Amino acid sequence: MNFPGIGPSAGAGAPGGYDPNDPNIKWMTNAMESCYAKTVLSGGAGFGLGGLFGIFMASMAYDTPYHTAGADKTPVSSMPWRQQLKIGFKDMGARSFSTAKNFGMVGALFSGIECGIEGLRAKNDMVNGAAAGCLTGAILARNGGPQAAAVGCAGFAAFSTAIDAWMRQPKEEE
Repeated sequence: MNFPGIGPSAGAGAPGGYDPNDPNIKWMTNAMESCYAKTVLSGGAGFGLGGLFGIFMASMAYDTPYHTAGADKTPVSSMPWRQQLKIGFKDMGARSFSTAKNFGMVGALFSGIECGIEGLRAKNDMVNGAAAGCLTGAILARNGGPQAAAVGCAGFAAFSTAIDAWMRQPKEEE
């Protein structure tokens, strides 16, 4: 299957076999350089990965909504098998959705802030990630007060800087 502007006849000698002057390629490149698109894609990817992580973590949790018997709650172990599955999957879905929302929010927040800082500074270096990490951590911890915001800032900035430094290392050729 050939797409317009991609294939053996595309752009004489163009790297990757596509014509960089093709209007579709230009539109896609401009869209991917947009802070809005980066924010939406990061939020969506974070939501998806957070959902998978949430499913995994919920399946590993042994505490269920009916784990301990209360005044009006029946222990899960004494319920029929179908009822146990229904409760378990409902709890797993709720936990997964909650984790997905959190990961999506963090991904969109960090990506949007980093893209904005990069646009303001007109540079692509590790300072952008560190500043975006600091702002993201402070925003996420804002309800805990100034000390929590400072710790969140430092933690997110350190993590972002470490990941950015690792990603910018030269790769070994095999």
